[in-house]
Amino acid sequence: MGEGMVKFCLALGAGYGLLGVALGAFGAHALRERLAPDMLRVWETAVQYQFWHALALLAVGLLALRAPSTGLAIAGGSFAVGVLLFSGSLYALALSEVRVLGAITPLGGLALLIGWAALLWVALRMA
Repeated sequence: MGEGMVKFCLALGAGYGLLGVALGAFGAHALRERLAPDMLRVWETAVQYQFWHALALLAVGLLALRAPSTGLAIAGGSFAVGVLLFSGSLYALALSEVRVLGAITPLGGLALLIGWAALLWVALRMA
């Protein structure tokens, strides 16, 4: 994992965090009266997963400053793609109520799981 990947993870983690605040506020204020309660919960789930994985990306970037590795590159890439697919599909579902978009969500979830598995692998090898 080179310097470029470190910057990518740190910048994307910060960007996802920034967007998470904005999208969370948008959902709480602008969408509360416009979305059905079940779609508002879908929106909130997307925001929550985006925030957790923004923090995960920051952790991957910081770990890579200490000990760069292929495992961290896999984790960072998987978290990046996972948030786009998981949270992105849930945002689109909440706004459009096009249920077929929900079929994309598990692919994002799988990418997030791969990211956590890669991070676990890195952690066990570091110990």
